[in-house]
Amino acid sequence: MTASFAADIRPVDLKDALGERYLAYALSTIMARSLPDVRDGLKPVHRRLLWAMQQLKLDPASGFKKCARVVGDVIGKYHPHGDQSVYDALVRLAQDFAQRYPLVDGQGNFGNIDGDNAAAMRYTEARLTEVAAELLRGLDENAVDFRATYDGEGEEPLVLPAAFPNLLANGAAGIAVGMATNVPPHNIVEICNALLHLIKTPNARVATLVDLMPGPDFPTGGLLVESRETLVAAYESGRGSLRLRAKWAVEELPRGMWQIVVTEIPYQVQKSKLIEKIAELLHAKRLMLLADVRDESDENVRVVLEPKTKLVDAKLLMESLFRNTELETRFALNMNVLDATGTPRVMNLKEVLQAFLDHRQVVLQRRAAHRLDQIARRLEILGGLLVAYLNIDAVIKIIRNEDEPKPIMIKKWDLTEVQAEAILNMRLRSLRKLEEFEIRKENDALTKEKKELESLLKSEDKRWAAIAEEVQGIKTKFGPRTPLGKRRTEVADAPADLVVPVDALIEREDLTVVCSDKGWVRAFKGHLDETAAREIRYKDGDKEGYVIRTQSTEKFMVFATNGRFYTLGCDKLPRGRGDGEPLKVMLELANDVDVVNVFIHKPDRKLVVASSDGRGFVVPEAACVAQTRQGKQVLNLGDGSEAKAMCTVEGDTLAVQGSNKKLLLFPLVELPEMERGRGVILQQYAKGGSLYQIRTFTMAKGWPMGFARSDERENAPKNWLGKRAQAGLLPPKGFRFG
Repeated sequence: MTASFAADIRPVDLKDALGERYLAYALSTIMARSLPDVRDGLKPVHRRLLWAMQQLKLDPASGFKKCARVVGDVIGKYHPHGDQSVYDALVRLAQDFAQRYPLVDGQGNFGNIDGDNAAAMRYTEARLTEVAAELLRGLDENAVDFRATYDGEGEEPLVLPAAFPNLLANGAAGIAVGMATNVPPHNIVEICNALLHLIKTPNARVATLVDLMPGPDFPTGGLLVESRETLVAAYESGRGSLRLRAKWAVEELPRGMWQIVVTEIPYQVQKSKLIEKIAELLHAKRLMLLADVRDESDENVRVVLEPKTKLVDAKLLMESLFRNTELETRFALNMNVLDATGTPRVMNLKEVLQAFLDHRQVVLQRRAAHRLDQIARRLEILGGLLVAYLNIDAVIKIIRNEDEPKPIMIKKWDLTEVQAEAILNMRLRSLRKLEEFEIRKENDALTKEKKELESLLKSEDKRWAAIAEEVQGIKTKFGPRTPLGKRRTEVADAPADLVVPVDALIEREDLTVVCSDKGWVRAFKGHLDETAAREIRYKDGDKEGYVIRTQSTEKFMVFATNGRFYTLGCDKLPRGRGDGEPLKVMLELANDVDVVNVFIHKPDRKLVVASSDGRGFVVPEAACVAQTRQGKQVLNLGDGSEAKAMCTVEGDTLAVQGSNKKLLLFPLVELPEMERGRGVILQQYAKGGSLYQIRTFTMAKGWPMGFARSDERENAPKNWLGKRAQAGLLPPKGFRFG
């Protein structure tokens, strides 16, 4: 025995052996597991499930049977795989959120959109739906070929007759070895419209078919946000990427508040995991515009999104969620299927539709031929029965008197074996039914049907007309007047790229910054009105200095007598409880350095800065922002001088007043714009004099300051207009600088 065994051992290269076996495995995966057939849109396990359920007589009008019974028959007779994988396939066929047109009518817990599993198969029951019945219609009429089951004890169909275009209606997904498929579901009414158009116009372009089928129709609804050009390109090549968004609306609440309600989520997204993801991002402070998320769903999806404040832009909030969560997904279209010869290939939309119509042609011809065979057999029997009716007495006599009546009748009336057998198998009670009128009526009807079927088989136009009538019947049966026929996914235009500013995603809080006359600063929550601002208490001997209404995201800036600008985040300022903190301590200023001005940073503005010796210039405010706590030196100072004044550029004229109270106005264009330096002389002073204050205004609008003189000619600003670096004139009586 050992010698015989050794003689059968052959040396084989490991590479060749592995390649051969892996190729066999790959082909098995592609052909018998992962890719659907373009004709009925089913994989083998789904086809075997439907076939087994039909054999169990689980048609739509019958009662339910336990899923365990169905799974047992499938794995025992047709599909020798694990029971759980087969049950999972059965469950998916029954889920209305997974299948656009469910093929199984389930009774019991078949899972939900949150991702919860179905109950065990011993608890659930199932039967076929009307859609599945349309897929199976014609199996008993020789419409398709059968093959032996894996154990040779039975047979199963190679493909279903499929009067329903299941591949496009329900879609398919699968991963094989080296290839995958991902076909989205579509609306049956639109599919039928495209099929009817293709029958009428065989040379139709894919773009025309896309007009009739404007995109997928997912069972969970949502918004398909892709341009028509993208859709046409995807359907022309059979590959593409389609963007799908959740459907949402703003729901108004009392007191001007509002919330966003999501009613439909993208296909194949588990609602519970989606909400968990949003909650995680919210906890990680990556969704600054969102305050809370709640699941208020029952049978219908209702996910509530609560904004931070009523001032949040709803579109910006949703855009941030679309970018960070599965409220927006991409469906990778890949129509890789097995064609009628069992060859895997990527088909475009027209090829898929045409393959279904070609399959229906084959089914129609086979069913017609099968019916012709039945008619021929029945006409043969009717011919014999007619002979028996016309010669009933002779027939009875032969049967009673002859031991072998069959050959005698065949010879006497030129009958066939089938006709003679039919006569001999008649019961006596049937004799009363042998009326010539009834026999001839049935004979004429069958003869007419036979001619119609023969004409149908000879005429391609008639066959296409018959197929068009079938398609129209499917459209009517599952049309827009039925719950299944109404489109669920709304086809929308591709949204414009919405630029979400970075600061829009940052949490904002209204603040009122209060800086006292002696430089103590604090921030109150909210925007205080004038009454509330007047009620703010200060330290003894201190009083109101600046009251600035701003937001926590803004920058608080300080200009000091050392010519430096200091920058603080408003969110870093001490809160309103207590007296606040002194700016000199917060900025670590030396004892001889005081605060000149405080303001909220506006990057687009320009400032005029001036020193006590009367020199100054224009500086862009963006160049004054300090990156460190030490501040940023902008105004360089001469010996014994200090930064004295600062104002914003809000006009065309600069007003300067010195310690000698003289006022000088000159055009702002005479000042240079710099980012750092001493600047130029603004106003000339006698020995011991210094700059006191500055401000800008528009000359054409008159004085921005008010005083009690009414003579406009005498008090016109142009009377004080001069050249930069002049000494100026004393202001009019009652003049107030600001």
